[in-house]
Amino acid sequence: MWETVLDRMLHRLIVTGRLRVTYPEGTVRDYGPGGAEAEVVLKEARLLRDLCLRPVLALGEGYMDGRLQVPPDRLYDLLALLIRNQQAGRLPVWVNAVHALRGQLRGLVQRNTPLLSQRNVQHHYDISDDLYRLFLDRDMQYSCAYFTDPDLSLEEAQQAKKDHIAQKLLLKPGMRVLDIGCGWGGMALTLARDHGVHVTGVTLSENQLATARRRAAEEGLADRTDFRLLDYRLLQDRFDRIVSVGMLEHVGAPHLHDYFAKLDDLLAPEGVALVHSIGHVSPPAATSAWIDRYIFPGGYVPSLSEVAAAVERTGLWAADVEVLRGHYGPTLNHWRQRFEAALPRVRAMYDERFIRMWRFYLAVCEAAFEESFQAVFHMQLSHRQYAVPVTRDYLYQRDPAHDHSRPREGMLHAAQ
Repeated sequence: MWETVLDRMLHRLIVTGRLRVTYPEGTVRDYGPGGAEAEVVLKEARLLRDLCLRPVLALGEGYMDGRLQVPPDRLYDLLALLIRNQQAGRLPVWVNAVHALRGQLRGLVQRNTPLLSQRNVQHHYDISDDLYRLFLDRDMQYSCAYFTDPDLSLEEAQQAKKDHIAQKLLLKPGMRVLDIGCGWGGMALTLARDHGVHVTGVTLSENQLATARRRAAEEGLADRTDFRLLDYRLLQDRFDRIVSVGMLEHVGAPHLHDYFAKLDDLLAPEGVALVHSIGHVSPPAATSAWIDRYIFPGGYVPSLSEVAAAVERTGLWAADVEVLRGHYGPTLNHWRQRFEAALPRVRAMYDERFIRMWRFYLAVCEAAFEESFQAVFHMQLSHRQYAVPVTRDYLYQRDPAHDHSRPREGMLHAAQ
């Protein structure tokens, strides 16, 4: 029965490209009109039922457990093909209904209290710094790079990302900067070293905290940085600048307003904040059931409409909003290629099921950015209209004589 149901699902789903499926009893069927191709082998009859009833979760779990087999170098092709066709909205009614219900309930199930937030963060980030060192750049930037040129190396593109953010922060020596979700300290150390500011970084990961503090000491920046194991909601200080890279995705749908309200409280009257976050440029939707269970429990990728609504309820200006398209897919591709190249070292640390889980994670995320309405938001926030220049020219000026980072005098008077 379930083979028949799955067969009908796939005939309806695959409207572009071609998918070849080998069923548990050896039957081979092709789906789709042709073009980009992918193939998969289903090894267990029970998996057919799971793919019909909960396809997103079953696809990832089946691959992790070896019940669904794809050559490692063809996994991305399969996932990209499925996501591309899923965008056509041709999944069964019951699958769409469950996904819609999960979306409606996201406000109830994502109550990320400080204790739960710490547990969720540690689930992902405290597995091992050694793993992350194998596929990240030297500075351990675990967020979207900025490819000003498609031929940039990962290291160059991550440096370009930090430079772009620093430009938007309009830094001056001596400023007090807050880094919410500081990771292993790369952004904080870069700002302190290259821009002469003092950076307070907060994280909920003990591994990240230890690494950030060690790096600060080794680079002679301990006096310009203050790394803390602390929930950002417990901060009471005021800061001239706030930067938050890859943190908003961990906040959860019910807490988006709380997050921006706290930024409102922490940002000095003349301050500027820059929030860098994955986001949907489509209506709000539930987190992938597989991602939520195995990778980022409690995580949520907000839509631009949700972020804008949360900011509108504060006293902050959305001084600038930039959507970075076509950057995270290449970033994830670099990570995935580095992970595969480092497999002998990964196998010395983890079993094959973990390897398949991590491979699936990197590949499905890359495919999502390439095939669906997912991008990265840069939201620049301020209390004052003219705290930020009124054009983006200042971001691309390299000649100090033509630096327009300061508002014109008339604008200052108009704002007072």
